[in-house]
Amino acid sequence: MLASNIRRKTVKKGLAFTIMTVGSSGLGKTTFLNTLCESPVVRKYDHSSPEKAALEKTVSINPVSVDMEEDGIRLALTIVDTPGFGDNINNEGAFTDILAYIEKQFDDVLQEESRIKRNPKSQDNRVHVLLYFIPPTGHSLREIDIEFMRKLAHRVNVIPVIAKADTLTPPELAATKKRVMEDIAHYGIPIYNFPYDEGEDDEETIEENRELRAALPFAIVGSEDEVVIDGRRIRCRQYPWGIVEVDNARHCDFSQLRYSLLSSHLHDLKEITHDFLYEQYRTETLSGGNGDGDEGEDVVVDDDDEVPLRA
Repeated sequence: MLASNIRRKTVKKGLAFTIMTVGSSGLGKTTFLNTLCESPVVRKYDHSSPEKAALEKTVSINPVSVDMEEDGIRLALTIVDTPGFGDNINNEGAFTDILAYIEKQFDDVLQEESRIKRNPKSQDNRVHVLLYFIPPTGHSLREIDIEFMRKLAHRVNVIPVIAKADTLTPPELAATKKRVMEDIAHYGIPIYNFPYDEGEDDEETIEENRELRAALPFAIVGSEDEVVIDGRRIRCRQYPWGIVEVDNARHCDFSQLRYSLLSSHLHDLKEITHDFLYEQYRTETLSGGNGDGDEGEDVVVDDDDEVPLRA
């Protein structure tokens, strides 16, 4: 009875959820977000002229609100794009700007909680998940990838994805996934790995999370183009040799990722954000800690593919 009442209230009020995407220019983040929302909610940046490309050298943080419905529940979705990330030789400033944005949302909640009389209509814009886009180079993680995920994972749920995965052959993609996860384990990067408790969770939940964990990093293909095949509208990317269907689990992991973000693991991502990540920040802030979460020395991070990695 209690669960059904909670669901009725959720259906009526809706859920607020925030997704941030980060990655170098040209990896298809905008296309992915528009594919995710099934509408052109994020504008594409024009880098066709040298003048315009030169102007976009600093990271900008652009939140966009989208109202959606998923599984009968209204979603007040906020998507945060970060164009300009990784475009400079030294990207420490971009790291700082993105971290500052995430912590600013924590600060807003903390200030609201500290009021004697709270505003019942105050908005919670905390970032619940950060999708980090990895270039489909077929290599291991670059230093910029490692350092960014290490610095941000103590403030937000980080999920790594391989961008434009259709540019890799199936063997190349499998090898890339393996290398990325080996690097994540080696460097101790605490990504969101779809946690489960064998002592408490049911078998269905355990099996689902095992499958999602095995799919990391998700191989992403996005497309806003549709074709009609056998009377069905299909979102796909077309090539001379055939088509890659965005929503076909045999072609890429897009549908699996979308379902986990907007349905199956939405509540878990929100709970971890509030109960662990925010509480950790709150404790550090109120106790006067710096909370930078980085035990290593400062480094200059560049965007070259082949960079010696710091042990």
